[in-house]
Amino acid sequence: MKPKRVCWLVVLGLLLALPGTGWPQAPAAPEPKDIDLIWAVKIPMRDGVKLNGTVYKPKPKAEPLPVVFTFTPYISDTYHERAMYFSRNGYVFVLVDVRGRGNSEGKFEPFVNEGRDGYDVVEWLAKQPWSNGKVTMWGGSYAGFDQWTVVKEFPPHLATVVPVAAAHPGVDFPFQNNIFTSYETQWLTFTSGATPQNNLFGEGSFWRQKFREMYMAHAAFRELDKLVGNPSPIFQKWLDHPIPDAYYDAMVPSKEDYNNFVVPILSITGHYDGDQPGALEYYNRHMKYGSDSGAEKHFLIIGPWDHAGTRTPRREVGGLRFGEASMLDMSKLHKEWYDWTMKGGKKPDFLKKRVAYYVVGPGAENWKYADSLEAIANEKRTLYLHSTGGASDVFNSGALRDEAPGEQKPDKWVYDPLDTRPGELEMPPAANYLTDQTDAMNLLGNGAVFHSAQFAEATEISGYVKLSVWIAMDVPDTDFTAALHEIQPDGSSVQLTAQLMRARYRESLREEKLAKPGEINRYVFDKFMWFSRRIMKGSRLRLVIACPNSIQIEKNYNSGGVVANETGKDARTAHITLYHDAKHPSALELPIVK
Repeated sequence: MKPKRVCWLVVLGLLLALPGTGWPQAPAAPEPKDIDLIWAVKIPMRDGVKLNGTVYKPKPKAEPLPVVFTFTPYISDTYHERAMYFSRNGYVFVLVDVRGRGNSEGKFEPFVNEGRDGYDVVEWLAKQPWSNGKVTMWGGSYAGFDQWTVVKEFPPHLATVVPVAAAHPGVDFPFQNNIFTSYETQWLTFTSGATPQNNLFGEGSFWRQKFREMYMAHAAFRELDKLVGNPSPIFQKWLDHPIPDAYYDAMVPSKEDYNNFVVPILSITGHYDGDQPGALEYYNRHMKYGSDSGAEKHFLIIGPWDHAGTRTPRREVGGLRFGEASMLDMSKLHKEWYDWTMKGGKKPDFLKKRVAYYVVGPGAENWKYADSLEAIANEKRTLYLHSTGGASDVFNSGALRDEAPGEQKPDKWVYDPLDTRPGELEMPPAANYLTDQTDAMNLLGNGAVFHSAQFAEATEISGYVKLSVWIAMDVPDTDFTAALHEIQPDGSSVQLTAQLMRARYRESLREEKLAKPGEINRYVFDKFMWFSRRIMKGSRLRLVIACPNSIQIEKNYNSGGVVANETGKDARTAHITLYHDAKHPSALELPIVK
């Protein structure tokens, strides 16, 4: 499935980076060794449901071994090559279908049952004659979430976990910043029934057609599941929980859980991984709420990868090409981690400090290390938004400057949710979505653009950027997108990071507060994707702020009602005013590494 053109899809998962889009296979296996297989093992759950497992064992096996298992809704056979790799390298590997999927009994409700079921799987595996009582997990995306939801149940025999690109319910799935994507219906169709619908899931033209039908008809987002031909109680249930509430909280660790974690943890994500917000949410919460001893055992790797690349790295993503150093052998790294934490082996050489991150860009393309995410950047640079009131496009832009603004005219734009011209730009999608400039070049009067001066020297920006802007509007609610790009000396563009925000959640994602017409409010964009790039000498930064209008997301018709229920009949045109003056110093903060 190809990612779409729209710039903000880096934070929405690139439509390729949310739970379930593909299952990258392991690299070529070592010299073949004999293994034994146990087919259709039935693993009992506490409520009588039996899950299906496929066991891969080394042969000959002189003594019980540690067990690695993958817990998946995508059917166990999709991870066959990983099972072969680890079973040929000193581990028993077990592929387990989650409740209601594959050959497992029960009913599948995404994210709900895996914690309790995973506990039962761990403890059952620990008691088998081919197990030495040490159990761990392997997997990314949904299987990364599985590891965190099982850890919070504290099974006694879970020795370590390696959550990769871990989805975090209520953070990056089924919405991000409380904004749903059309992709949810695609994923739910993929996981409907007992077996995966691989071909239908990957039929991008069909999904674009259906998403466009909803978009052109100005239909309610709640009707999308019926429109695609798969009415889904789960989709409807998610829409009834549009904020991070108790329904999602029950799926992930609590503050108290983080404080009690003692197992070694290796977290892995990527600059362009759509589940990066989830993966880093787990990590950051553990650093904030965990004990010192628990946090010291948590290592983090952030590579230049998209979602699939977190398991099988690729040199090229979205029009960018990375250095050879980015091509980590992830299976080998997992094995070294398991050897260290479960077999008394040495610590993996790659893990020089607790945080490993990859710097991309000309003259960089290398791994660097730090004791924490906060320790990476040692300088904060603030660039203030400046304009004479005409920052309407890339050719008539405002500026990003070091000095604070004085008296200035605000910038204004109009977002008409009934305007369908932006949807035409998404047909077909752009393959080079990280370097494509179509969106920035076609704001159609909906947005503002600001450029920095040229960088006098190459500069590493690594971390979370933060944007604070002052905005007034004449509608009670709308959505905003902010995207940051590097514009290189030859005019080419590289998207660095982006974020979506729904106006009613500007102060809290858990409590809405509609805007009052004409009231100037501060909007803080502090949930951008983490990135690391060496900005070229002579490059400029481009900041684009607009209201999203796409076939790929739940459209906000600006009425202030339940967004999922809004239709074109509720549409209100939003007139946006962006202030950047002495009283309202809108600014962009950059994490600089010197």
